[in-house]
Order: sequence, then structure tokens, then C-alpha cells
Amino acid sequence: MKRLLIILFFITSAAVAQEYDTQRNVSYYADGNGDAYKNSQCRLDIYYPKNKKNFATVLWFHGGGITGGSKEIPAALTQKGFAVIGVGYRLSPKVKAPAYIEDAAAAIAWAFNNIAKYGGNNKLIFVSGHSAGGYLGMMATLNKQYLKKYNIDANSIAALIPFSGQAITHFTVRQERGIKDVQPIIDEYAPLYHVRADAPPMLLITGDRELELLGRYEENAYLLRMMKLAGNKQTRLYELQGFDHGGMAQPAFPLLIKEINEVSKAITSGGK
Repeated sequence: MKRLLIILFFITSAAVAQEYDTQRNVSYYADGNGDAYKNSQCRLDIYYPKNKKNFATVLWFHGGGITGGSKEIPAALTQKGFAVIGVGYRLSPKVKAPAYIEDAAAAIAWAFNNIAKYGGNNKLIFVSGHSAGGYLGMMATLNKQYLKKYNIDANSIAALIPFSGQAITHFTVRQERGIKDVQPIIDEYAPLYHVRADAPPMLLITGDRELELLGRYEENAYLLRMMKLAGNKQTRLYELQGFDHGGMAQPAFPLLIKEINEVSKAITSGGK
């Protein structure tokens, strides 16, 4: 009898297990204007739960210094009850700032305008990414002009969760101008330049300050401080001690998942 109950349990669990589908290489620009590179790079993969409604969605921007990498759906984010959009974007030196930031904004706008077709809730759009991807997400969210082009209020983003994102002007943007990595700049291409009280909730996550890339922890700590001084009460910072720039992503994923679940619950229950 006990063995029969165990068998029935696994059969029932399998029957109710959530199924997922993936649609690949979706263009997020309506018209590439005949630009072959733009048409090839500016595509996304969407992984989403089937036969489910009102799920959350996280846009994931890959790292690579804005000079490398490709769209990805991290395995750590699959089978979690929400959709994951892996975004590709144009890279330097084939393009220069702000082209790749514009790509990030276009991908976010695509999610707002299309996720309902897959069953998702466009009030539950989260933005994340590692390193360069974290930077792009911050820029497209904190500088509201990028999404305003698509008639989207950046404050509609449920939460912003960058993994070790650059808070000053990105080193690749500086390199495009012939400026060294160790010469910090804060201008219109720096998330720090766009601190504001009304920004969406932001969870900043970095690796160990002694192991991180350049001054990445300190940049995020300064961003946290300036957001607070600007009047924003929804920005937090986690430092993952013992993890370097590349290794911090794996322990950060559970924090991202927790944030998605908690913010989603608050929004759907009318708490936000």
C-alpha cells in the first residue's frame, strides 16, 4: 500500500508539473532599416511557462564588457514559474554609445508590449543582467528618456536587479573615447548620473570588494548612497564576500529569484 501511494504521488506530481516553451531569435525592433548587423544582433529568446497566466518576466542582459558575449537564458532561472528573456544587443566597436543602451531599452519595450501574448503580466517586468548587462539595464531604467521613446514609463519596471553592474560610465564607453580603465568618469552614460527618488526598486549585488573588477563594489556603494540622498528608499546593496566578478553570479541568482517572487506578490496583492 505504501509503495502504491509513493507511485501515485510521483505520477500526480508529474501530471501537474509546469511545462515551459522557448521561442528563439525574436527580433525586438520592428524595422532594422536594412542594417544587417542590427538585424542579426537585436534578437531575444523567450522562455516561458505554458498554460499559465499573469506570470512575471525577467529580462536578462548578458555580460562581456559590451564587446563580447551573446544572449542567454541562465539555467539557474529556469523552472521557476516565471518567464526569462535572454537579450542580444549590438557590441562595441561595431557600434558606439548609446546604441547598445538603445537596444536594451527596445528589448524592455518589446517585453512590455508583447508579454501578455504569452500569458505574462506586464506589471511584473523585472530587469537584470551580469556586468555589462547589469550596466545596460540600469542605464535603460534610470535614464527615463530611453523608454520614453516607446511611450513607456521606466517606473513601470517592477524592479531592477543588476549583478555587478558598472555605476560610473562604463569602461568600454570610456575606451571608445580613448580614456583609460582607471580614469573614472560620471556623465550621461553613467547610472550614477541619473539617480532619482522615484526610480523602481533596485537591488544592487556585487562580489567581494577585494576580488571584484576594478572598483565595482565601491561604485555600487556610491550609487546606493546617492540614491538615498536623492530620496529613493527602495535601493539596497548586497556584497557577496568570497566571490569575484565572474563567480558572483551563481550565488546572486537565488537573491534575484527571491526578489522576483516577493515583489510580484506585493504588486499582485496591491502592496505596491
